This record gives sequence, C-alpha cells and structure tokens, in this order.
Amino acid sequence: MLELSGIIILGIIAQWFAWKFKIPAILPLILIGLFVGPISTLISEDGTKWIEPVWNGTEGLFPGERLFNFVSLAISIILFEGGLTLKKEEILNVGPAIGKLITLGSLVTFIGAGVAAHFIFDLSWAISFLFSALIIVTGPTVIAPILRNIPLKKDVSAVLKWEGILIDPIGALVAVLVFEFISVGAGYEYTREALIEFGKIVIIGLSIGFTSAYALYYSLKFKIIPRYLLNVITLASVLTVFVLSDLFAHESGLLAVVVMGMVIGNMKVEGLKEILYFKESLSILLISILFILLSANINIEDLLLLNRWETAVLFLVVVFVLRPLSVFLSTLGSGLKFNEKLFISWVGPRGIVAAGIASLFGLKLVMQGEPGAKYITPLVFMIVLGTVLLNATTARLFAKIVGVFLKSSDGIIIIGASNFARLIANYLKNNGRRVVLIDNNESHIEKAKSLGLEAIQGDVYSDELLGDVELNDIGYLLALTGGAAVNEYALEKFAPIFGENGAFRIISTDEMQKGNLVPNKKLFTHKDDFLNLSEVVRDFPLVNEVKVNSNAQYIELLKEINDEKQAIPMFLKDNEGVIHIISSLDESMEIEKGNTLIYIGKTII
Repeated sequence: MLELSGIIILGIIAQWFAWKFKIPAILPLILIGLFVGPISTLISEDGTKWIEPVWNGTEGLFPGERLFNFVSLAISIILFEGGLTLKKEEILNVGPAIGKLITLGSLVTFIGAGVAAHFIFDLSWAISFLFSALIIVTGPTVIAPILRNIPLKKDVSAVLKWEGILIDPIGALVAVLVFEFISVGAGYEYTREALIEFGKIVIIGLSIGFTSAYALYYSLKFKIIPRYLLNVITLASVLTVFVLSDLFAHESGLLAVVVMGMVIGNMKVEGLKEILYFKESLSILLISILFILLSANINIEDLLLLNRWETAVLFLVVVFVLRPLSVFLSTLGSGLKFNEKLFISWVGPRGIVAAGIASLFGLKLVMQGEPGAKYITPLVFMIVLGTVLLNATTARLFAKIVGVFLKSSDGIIIIGASNFARLIANYLKNNGRRVVLIDNNESHIEKAKSLGLEAIQGDVYSDELLGDVELNDIGYLLALTGGAAVNEYALEKFAPIFGENGAFRIISTDEMQKGNLVPNKKLFTHKDDFLNLSEVVRDFPLVNEVKVNSNAQYIELLKEINDEKQAIPMFLKDNEGVIHIISSLDESMEIEKGNTLIYIGKTII
C-alpha cells in the first residue's frame, strides 16, 4: 500500500513540478523512477530497490505478467486519447512543410536510425527498425512546455506544434505495425505464413477499431448512454476493444484502439469534449504512475548496457544528423528561412508515447526471447531523456543564437469576433499585424474566417489558450465582447500572458452611464459600450485615417472624434508604419509630424 500510494503521490508532485518550472513532465517522472528504482540499489542497506515493480518474476508490486498487463491497458488508453486528437482537417490544413515532416521526415528517421542502430550496436534488423520506429515521435506534451516561454514567429511554432500533435498517433501506429511483424516473425520465421498472420492482425485491428467507433457513435447519437455515464462507458469500451481485438488476433489491440480514437475524433460526437477532458485527466494519472513504474523496473544491468561509446555515437547520429536531415529535406521550398529550419532541427525531443511503448514492447520481446530485445527500453529511454534534457536547457539560448527569438511581441489577440471586432481585425491584418480572434460563437468565427482572418472558437473560461505555443508572439489584448464580466475576466486572466504591451477592454453600460471616468489605460473607449460600437459599425462600417503633425493637433482631433457620437478613435500609426493601440482617455502619445490617427465610424475630418 505504501509503495502504490507513494507512486501516485510522487507522480502528481512530478506533474506539478513540471508545470511550475515549465518543463516536460516526462523528465521528472523518469528521473524519479530511476532514483527509486535502479539508483536506489546503490544506497539502500540491503541493495534492493525502494520501489520494485517485479522481483524474481513472481514477487513485487506486479508479480508475474501483471506489470505487462497494466502497461498494456494504460498504453491503450493513452493511445486512444492520442487518436482522438488527430483530426483529418488538421492534416489537410497544416501545410506542405508539416505534411512532409510527418511523412518524409519520419521515413528519414525510420530508415536512418534503423541502419545506425544495426551497424553501431550490431542489433538485428528487426530490433533496429523497431527502435527507429519508436523514436519517430516527438509529442505535444514535451514540445509545448519547451516552447511556451520562447517567443517565436507563428510559422516556426506551428511547425513544431503540429508535428508533435500529428506524429504521436502516426508514430505509435508505425511502431505497433513493426512490433507486430516482429512478433509474427518470431513464430513463423518471416515466411508467407508470417505475412498472412501480419495481415490478419492489421485487418482485425482496423475492423474492430472502425466497428467499435461507430458503435459508440450511434450509442451517443441515439441517447443510449446517459450523460453521467459517458466517460466511464467510453473507458470501458476502450478496454473492451483492446482485449477483444487481442483475443481475435494476438497483439492487434493497440492498433484497434488507435483506429477507434481516430475515427471517433473525426465524428461530430455529442460530448466529445467531455470525453477528451476525462481522457486527458486519466492519461495524466496513468502517465504519472506508468513512467515511475517503468523507470523503476529498469535494472542497473540495463543501464550498464549503455555504458559504451556506441551509445553516444547513436545519440549524436539521431540528434545531429537525422533530425536536421529530415527537417531540411521536408522544408525544401517551404518559405521558412535557414535560421528557422536550424531551430526546428534543434528542437526534436522524444516523448511519452516513445518511452511507454518502448517499455511495453521491450517487456514483450524479452519474454518471447527475441535476440537484442533487452536493448530496446534502455536505448529509447536514453534518446528520450537526452533529447528532453538537451532541448529543455538550450532551446531558448539556441533561439537567440540563430536569431529566431522575437525581441518584441506585436501580435494582437481580440476576445470577441462581432462585426466591429472583425472590422478592426481586418484593418490591422491589412496593415501587417498578426491578429487572432477568439469567440465561442461559431457563426462569428465562420464569418471571420471567410474574411481571411485567423480565428479560434474557444471559451475564455477554459485554460486551452494558455498552452497554445502558436500565440507566443502576442503582446496586445483587446476584450471586445458584449459581456462586461467576460471582458474583465479576460483582462484579469490573459493580460499577464498576452497583454505585455497593452491590454484594453470595452466600457460596461453601467460605467458609461455613471460617467466621471478617470483616465484608464485599460479602457478601450470611455463613451461607447458594446451596443454603441455595434451600431456605429452597422451604420458606418468604415476605418478612417487622418494625418497629425503635433501633440496639440492630436489632442484636438481626439476631442473632436470623441465628441462625435458616431466615430470612435482606435489607433495611431507612426512614420514607420507601426500601429499603436490607444485608449480614448489617453492623451500622452508622443506625436511626430506625419503620424496617422485612425478611427472607425462616420467620416468627420
């Protein structure tokens, strides 16, 4: 009981530590597991581990095959959650560079790492290519914490973000297929029967995955499942599919749950967000337990297998040869600059899926007596730990060295995508500023996208935006919704992250009616609430510009515009074309001859 509760407590502490210091959770989890496992044998009085998952095969926390069974079920749930996040429209919309990176780039890594492992470690071709399949994946859980505090251009962040999201289930699928081929070959010696057995595994895994996904979909559609049982029945369905598929074709369960997740994730399923949130929380708990257990299960003898110069050579080949080669080949003709490609090449940490599946497959193949299988887990853990440590400690410095670190964050995030918010956003976009509209109204988002604007359907009360690395270049925040409480909450929550250069909101109706306002830099306009703004833009959907040459002229024009009921001051454009957001009560702007005052509504000057 003490060991089990200790694993859960240590796992959650590791997750909190990772959140607090903005590092990938896998790093503290594996380090804790190694410390309470193999490393503890060096300091314990009797030379035993503080936490021993399996001891002498029949003793420990998970005697016999129980650890193997627990890992299998946990990985199936994690892979199902990964499959849920893989959207077909995202694959179509990510752009050719990311598409090539997850296809051509993966192929380069798969072939290159397989050949390297075979010749450097003298492993069989089968084990070598299983190793290379496992290290294809990067994963969003390791990329996001590293990039979160590095202000980068959207294009660079997007490539790394979407590579991690899309390659997770794809890499897992490749690893599962390679493993299944090895497992079949072990019994059939790669004859025609082996190919038939492999085909059987693939067909059954795909069939059961698709069938179960549609069964769950129609159960939800026709309200067969009550809402309060939605999450637990989905969990039970995943476990049932995994076990059932394995009964029909041994080792086909993982393929079935990945396919099930991918199909469900691409359907309009009522309650899909609830399932995702539940699976995400469950995955965090399972990952916390899993990686402490798997790291603790490694023996000193396994670590000593890596105590040779070939380990360093393999790591250097994977990180400094194959990663840059795959990135530069995949981004040919992409429009990315050389220094941006260089940074993407540097950031390629391997993640949770790689380490988890490696441990599972390593256990299985060692039990089957596959030659060289003992190297799978320690080699993959070496790549995971090495790349995470390298990138977590050097990514920010490397970004500065190669010149992709943004010195100023000039992007603008607008909470709300109503008619006047879209008018403002369109003007800013046409003047070279990056603008992102956030709204929970699907109709508003669709109208914004039809104008060619960048828009995200989201809820300001959720934490989804906080971890979006594609918003690292945002430095201004405008809260322009019709809800005063929403605007105030948005400023309170997001201003420290997205409003470093300025955060503004619409005046509430109560504030406007009371009057007697003091200058407030957080006030977008002191005389127009949401209704007034909407009416002004409805009647006069115009953005006007007027030249100003002095502070006195600027103050006079500002007063004239503010006195007009159907015109609202917005921005000041300097002589270099940079647009500055102004508050309607802020008269402290430094004016140079030739500056431009920008306002919306009726043309009065």
